[in-house]
Amino acid sequence: MIRSDKSQILSVLKQDILRLEGFTTVNHHAVSTGLDVIKEAFPNTSFPLGCIHEFLANSLEDCAVTEGFLAGLLSSFLSKHGTLLWISASRKLFVPSLTPFGISPERFIFIDVAKEKDVLWAMDEALKCKSIAAVVGEVKEVSFNESRRFQLAAEQSQVTGFLVRHNARKVNTTACVSRWKISTLPSEAIDTLPGIGNPRWHVELLKIRSGKPQCWDIEWTEGKFVSINQTIPIQKEYKSKAG
Repeated sequence: MIRSDKSQILSVLKQDILRLEGFTTVNHHAVSTGLDVIKEAFPNTSFPLGCIHEFLANSLEDCAVTEGFLAGLLSSFLSKHGTLLWISASRKLFVPSLTPFGISPERFIFIDVAKEKDVLWAMDEALKCKSIAAVVGEVKEVSFNESRRFQLAAEQSQVTGFLVRHNARKVNTTACVSRWKISTLPSEAIDTLPGIGNPRWHVELLKIRSGKPQCWDIEWTEGKFVSINQTIPIQKEYKSKAG
């Protein structure tokens, strides 16, 4: 009985700590795109909602595969909640490419602005709007204070935000709950023809607050993510380089 009481107290304390850190308690099925393959890396085994996630993209190729992986995540938001904002000063997203991930482009509101500082301002304002499912912002640089402002806005409104950072000059410390790096993998050949199979990515979760940084090889098939290898822990020295 005593052991059971201690376990219950520890569980309650853990939930309180996560709540103070900005995590809301959500069922992992709230994001229903096959994330069971990586859910153990997340606090409460649940993909964090109502917070900011950061994605690093060092080249045009990285940007394309990152947006593909992100489209898979976003498809669950659209199916449940409706509208998403995509804010950029130099958008390169090929909108029809969203369709294989189950997303209708008309469910997006694309905001194209002149300067990157306008992206930061628009994202800050958008994250305060509780009627939006999620916000994607494409930027190069973001300061800790800016990311902290985004995080506080997301915690208040419970809108989930995604920062896609193109060719960041410095991978600085941010207040984002997670940091990801997505790389391309060759798809499985079909009838000996390469490059026409399902999309595949090498997914690195470089940091995750109150979670376990790991990496996976993942494929998008039949409307969900499927792991194509075993989970690999991120080494501590790699984490320190990521900030």
